Amino acid sequence: MRSLGMTTQTGLPSESASGARRHRLARRVSLAPVLAFWCQMALCGAAHAAAAKDSGPADAVAVPTAFELQLVYADRTWIWDNGAAYFGQKDRPVRAWTSEQDTASVGEGRWHLSNDGKMCMDLIWRSKTYAAAPIRTCFSHRIRGGTLEQRKDPDGLWYSFRHSLEDPSDEQRKFEEGDTKGAQFDKVRGLIDSKS
Repeated sequence: MRSLGMTTQTGLPSESASGARRHRLARRVSLAPVLAFWCQMALCGAAHAAAAKDSGPADAVAVPTAFELQLVYADRTWIWDNGAAYFGQKDRPVRAWTSEQDTASVGEGRWHLSNDGKMCMDLIWRSKTYAAAPIRTCFSHRIRGGTLEQRKDPDGLWYSFRHSLEDPSDEQRKFEEGDTKGAQFDKVRGLIDSKS
């Protein structure tokens, strides 16, 4: 085995190395950018092929992450026909109330998100006629054809929650930023607590 002189500063072959060795090294070095370019092109091609494969038909279904769902619910009030629910941010509190002709009830608890597209509310409901009753209500979400869809678990029907373009029939149009119905919640809770 032939010894090869090395420089002390760079650790590379010194000028005293044979000309053939320098020529092979130079040829390998000059091929490095070409090989890097071709590898990059091959990877880009593979990535584009995978993206094209994943885009699939228009009815392909994806599931929103917990983070994406938090952007939908956090610090918003969901207005119902006979009440509302407010989804707080810190520690995820939820306060809800319903009020119909002869009955009113309030629920307080927490809301939870999962990476499989679920939002659940663990609420303790009470009214003048019944004491604390814990109830868990969950909704599943999916994205199909650019539309966020929702259903009440376990076996509700899927319906449009939010279109990619704003649609007046979207359920999300019933959401308001902030705790916009807090005063109504406090009023209903006061009626229930008075027990008169």
